[in-house]
Amino acid sequence: MALGALLAVYDLAEVVLKPAFGALADRVGARAVLLGGLVAFAAASLLYVAADAPATLWAARLGQGAAAAAFSPAASALVARLAPATGRGRAFGGYGLWKSLGWTLGPLLGGVIIHFGGLRLLFGVLAALAAVVAVWAVLAVPATPPLPRRRQTLADLARRLSAPAFWQPTAALAAATAALAAGVGFLPVAGRAAGLGPIVTGAAVSVLALTTAVVQPLAGRALDAGRLSTRTGLTAGLLAAAAGLAVAAAPGPGAVVAAAVLVGAGAGLVTPLGFAALAASAPPERLGATMGSAELGRELGDAGGPLLLGAVAAAAGLPWGWAALAVVPALAAVAVRTRP
Repeated sequence: MALGALLAVYDLAEVVLKPAFGALADRVGARAVLLGGLVAFAAASLLYVAADAPATLWAARLGQGAAAAAFSPAASALVARLAPATGRGRAFGGYGLWKSLGWTLGPLLGGVIIHFGGLRLLFGVLAALAAVVAVWAVLAVPATPPLPRRRQTLADLARRLSAPAFWQPTAALAAATAALAAGVGFLPVAGRAAGLGPIVTGAAVSVLALTTAVVQPLAGRALDAGRLSTRTGLTAGLLAAAAGLAVAAAPGPGAVVAAAVLVGAGAGLVTPLGFAALAASAPPERLGATMGSAELGRELGDAGGPLLLGAVAAAAGLPWGWAALAVVPALAAVAVRTRP
């Protein structure tokens, strides 16, 4: 329970603050918000290193979540701003590749660091890593001055967020992230039920993450080359994710591996295409706010997917949990196919 609450503190900070920091990136420049988030992440990590106590652990995790809420939408806005219009698929595919590699290697390396040095060493490494990336960003990321913006009313905001050009890719991103998060959390459970050991079930999760990492740049390049349309790619990715969740409900180790590949491929298709679509439709002066709001959708999927699966599984069994969650990306695929 304590571990779950500690993880939830980080996620809650992201959910609440991502839209705000995205809007701030439009006001002061995305590079400044990116650098501020990285410095804040390093400072929050050092807080626990300096004072090894339960209270500071909670404060450090809250600070890390707030910092991530700053640099995540700022990074997406920078990718959208700096990439040419004809190369956004490739840009977001590469961006997604590196994020997926981080998700793949982070838990593995973190476990090794904790084994040899405990949580204080882990937080120290995180602080050093954030500081190194901040220095690299100062040297490598070009300045992006804020663009002139006209005054936006609440009615303007409501129209922008309710437009199909925004909510369709955002819904697709949320549904794919829900499938991905549920796969990471529950495929090991399905593996154990199929008689697989911890190493094999861990490998299945790695297959999911690596498939996502490999597919993203391929999907982005196909989009830029005109071999894949946004609507077709989003639909195919969502249906693949839905199929993977449905397959996971079947017994046997083969179902676990197949589910990992299908869910990973689905998320890998949806992520770069969804963000490229948002970048293409957003007003250039509001890229940060757009990306922050879309990231909020992803965070809700990240939390809601495992919650839905777990609730249904607790009431009716794990296969029904997989089946219930499979409906979400399937419905999102139908929504994406609906033309404005």
